[in-house]
Amino acid sequence: MRHNKKFNHLGRTASHRGAMLANMAISLIKHKRITTTVAKAKALKKYVEPLITKSKNDTTNSRRVVFSYLQDKYAVTELFKEISVKIADRPGGYTRIIKTGKRLGDNAEMCFIELVDYNENMAKDKVAKKVTRTRRSSKKSAAPATSEETVAETPATETSAEETKAE
Repeated sequence: MRHNKKFNHLGRTASHRGAMLANMAISLIKHKRITTTVAKAKALKKYVEPLITKSKNDTTNSRRVVFSYLQDKYAVTELFKEISVKIADRPGGYTRIIKTGKRLGDNAEMCFIELVDYNENMAKDKVAKKVTRTRRSSKKSAAPATSEETVAETPATETSAEETKAE
């Protein structure tokens, strides 16, 4: 019986799975975003988030523990120097999985997994959402506002063109 055995083996032996997850974790730390299948991304999330949490405490022992999982000194250095500084105030949830559709060859569900604090596009979208406003007013009140803006912009562009001609 397999009671309480919710671990996804990904169709691999334990050594193959460990090596694959370590390589994926190293790639995620170095490149901040990787594309993979959804099943591997979920397994990687469970593998890499405890390592990122461990990197918040920069001690010799925590570096040794993380190195025992990753076996790449450049990835460990980047994790402890750059990533841990950026995620210092975050209580968890260091990675994000975004589904991208199905793979053409075998119809596998694909996604990309990324470190949350390193995606500038998501940060820009949040800022853009705050700036944009929805129009819920009638068209009568919206029409004069746009005509005033065009009147205000027209003289400014003409004067700047005249100033450049004069110079």
